[in-house]
Amino acid sequence: MAATYTAAYATYTHRIPSFARKYNLPCSACHTAWPELNAFGQAFRDNGYQMMNDRDSPIWQNPSYIPVTFRVTPNWHREGATKQPVDPTPGVPSCVSATGVGCVPRTLMQSGFDLSGMDLWTAGTIYKNISFVLLPSADANASFHFEAAFVRFDNLADNRWVNLKVGKFELDNLISEKRFLFLSGNGGVYQSYHFLPAGDANDFGLGDNQIGAELSGHSQNSYTRYGVALLSTSSGNPGLVSSNAYDTYLTFSHAIDAGKLGVERLGVYAYLGRRPTYFQTTDSGAAIPGTGTGNKPFYRVGLSGDFFFGDFELLPLVMHASDDKYLANATPSNGTLPAGAQAATWNAGFLEAHYYVSPQLVFTGRFETVRMAQQAISGTQKNLGDVDAFSGGVRWYPIMFSRAGLSWHTEISAVRMQGSVFAGSDRVWATSVFSGLDFDF
Repeated sequence: MAATYTAAYATYTHRIPSFARKYNLPCSACHTAWPELNAFGQAFRDNGYQMMNDRDSPIWQNPSYIPVTFRVTPNWHREGATKQPVDPTPGVPSCVSATGVGCVPRTLMQSGFDLSGMDLWTAGTIYKNISFVLLPSADANASFHFEAAFVRFDNLADNRWVNLKVGKFELDNLISEKRFLFLSGNGGVYQSYHFLPAGDANDFGLGDNQIGAELSGHSQNSYTRYGVALLSTSSGNPGLVSSNAYDTYLTFSHAIDAGKLGVERLGVYAYLGRRPTYFQTTDSGAAIPGTGTGNKPFYRVGLSGDFFFGDFELLPLVMHASDDKYLANATPSNGTLPAGAQAATWNAGFLEAHYYVSPQLVFTGRFETVRMAQQAISGTQKNLGDVDAFSGGVRWYPIMFSRAGLSWHTEISAVRMQGSVFAGSDRVWATSVFSGLDFDF
């Protein structure tokens, strides 16, 4: 339960009111409900945070303008989880939580007032057609890391179809996990993006920022878009800690203007990756960072969409995923696989809905499911690890102007997973109730 909550809160969403200040525009010019981008906001980002006029250059900026945004969310939340392994007598250790040996199942609850992490976001143009993003991000204890840091060369050879980005950045997902409208411990991540079968050694998540280079392009209104990224196999961690292999991410989407209904977009994506299964070692078996070898493949492929029906928005996604049998069984490729070992495959998807009562009030809901198609060991209970997730909430924006924003965010989420350390027939529930003041300045 704690790991789920930490992962969700570390994956934060972003909005940049500094752009509204720079161009003297309301936040609603780029956002359906911040931080989610509308079609105009997508085109603005695709152009390298440029309106393609003289005001794009830093030369024309007011000296008092600083393109920096601070964001944090004071909140109250409650987290719960059923069938958690604990010691029968508190303070008397006997429980091995990984196996359930010596443990008893308990329902655990936590609640109280809390803080989210903080984002210190700066982005803009260095020069015409050279843009940047720098995002130092901290957890609630002020432990900082770089969530994003990149330079982008826009409109190379005066061609909007050729743009090059280098650094750490969000993958070009049509449905962004960095800009979505959910913040709770169990609702604040897409299960489809981060699911891994039990015992899998892969560390990849489709919603995680990655380090590499991306070639992308778009039509004038960004209705047609493509992206090709070459990425390190480090899952976004700096320091060349993994192997010398590379991953590839491919995306393509096309949108049409449906008049009064809105802009309708459909996209395809494919992530083709490799991960090491063992490392060179020294000093009594200590792994040497960056020497990963025995690389084995995995992939994530699927379709996603963004469809408007007036004030109602639907965001569907489907995914098929597979991890090589060595990754799925956490076995070095120079070792011996367990009997019955095979690749793990699964299917996942969600349907997310937003209803915009006004630019300052939006209701949200999401249903998500993950189903195992093939377990890593033949004969394993077929539905072991299956996930169903439910989220619903409301965001009210009492303040929306170019200097700052404030949202009162309330959300309820629940995740049901098949199987516990005690029995594969168990259904484990994790729940979140969240209410917070999401503000940036």
